[in-house]
Amino acid sequence: MSDKNSILLISDDEKFAETLKSKLIFLRKGDTVVTSSFDNAEQNLELTMADIVLVHENTSKKSTIELVKRLRHNKNVCIMLLVNDYDEELVLACYDAGIDDFAMAGAGSIELVIKVVNNIKHNSIKLSAFRNLKILEQLQIIDELTGVYNYNYAQQVIENAINENLFNDGVFAVIAPSENSKSKFSIEKMAEAIKKSIRVDDVVTLGRGAKFYLYLPNTDFNGTLVVISKIKENYGDDFELCAGISGIANKDFKEMEKDALQALSDAMATNAEYVFAQAKEETLDEWLDDTVDKPKNYKIFKQIFNKKLEKVITPVFFRLQKAWEEKLFETEIEQSIGDDMCVFHLKNKKQDSTLRIIYPGFAKIMISITHEGLDSPENKEIQLPLTKISQKELVGIIEDFIKDFKYTSV
Repeated sequence: MSDKNSILLISDDEKFAETLKSKLIFLRKGDTVVTSSFDNAEQNLELTMADIVLVHENTSKKSTIELVKRLRHNKNVCIMLLVNDYDEELVLACYDAGIDDFAMAGAGSIELVIKVVNNIKHNSIKLSAFRNLKILEQLQIIDELTGVYNYNYAQQVIENAINENLFNDGVFAVIAPSENSKSKFSIEKMAEAIKKSIRVDDVVTLGRGAKFYLYLPNTDFNGTLVVISKIKENYGDDFELCAGISGIANKDFKEMEKDALQALSDAMATNAEYVFAQAKEETLDEWLDDTVDKPKNYKIFKQIFNKKLEKVITPVFFRLQKAWEEKLFETEIEQSIGDDMCVFHLKNKKQDSTLRIIYPGFAKIMISITHEGLDSPENKEIQLPLTKISQKELVGIIEDFIKDFKYTSV
């Protein structure tokens, strides 16, 4: 914190300005308070090089908000709004425009001084962080264009964050523009959208090509989808993303990166918004292994199937329905997920085909495929151990089913 701080008080009420200056007598001897009208505010900010700007609300709310927006072009200054009467709409609008804090104009001397001093401290920390940022940019650890970590430091930064905070719960995601949105993609705009959508503990880095890496501690799959939705909203322009998402438990950076990149590749190949990389389930696989001689609690089979239902079957059904809706003309595509049976149904004027995943209990599922119509393909039944239910395996079976329907229904 500097020994001397310059404070610019902007108000069109001269009487109020003098009263407020008298309330700030408890600041340090070297601190200066300069007053200004709204009309000369920007010029006086430049002349005084103020650390703190106090903006006393104008009779016009619009004028107050517009002034805050113009002052916010200076990233190094701390802006504090002074309101005569609490107006939630005005305060929130000014926060959106760029203020750091607000106080009641009629507050007592002690309260105002505490507020101003705290903002001086806050601004000092912000300026220190800004200087550190510039050093990191000079060392090319942080990309100057986007303000996020360069790819070369992604592993070190993310592993440090995991190790220092002892996080073993969270996700690692790789995001990129969809095929349809590549023409609208701006790496600077994407970086800003991401930074507006994440929290202080989250980490964002550049990936190779038009990709960004996100490390989201203490965040589950659904929470990650919320972040992705916020990024799209902040980007605007109906921008579409593809994401590959991996868990972080029991994985090093290289494993997370490999899994998330493969999931991203699968998402882009099927025109899906996201794909969740299948988690390792070595202990479950061992438990299901019939060669392991140990008593089995068959309630656990159901728990394992429910996990496969959530992590594998549901996302595969969803993304294949979305991917094929635009490819199969005049065809109804329906899918439903139940506790013991899941259905993927295709129907047009010539063909009616149904794929059912049935869980009869124990360690296997039954996949029943039926076709009704002229020159229909053969009906099939496939038995699949729970250990073999993976996104890759299931996508292959369902896409073969869809292709059989497609070639016999034209």
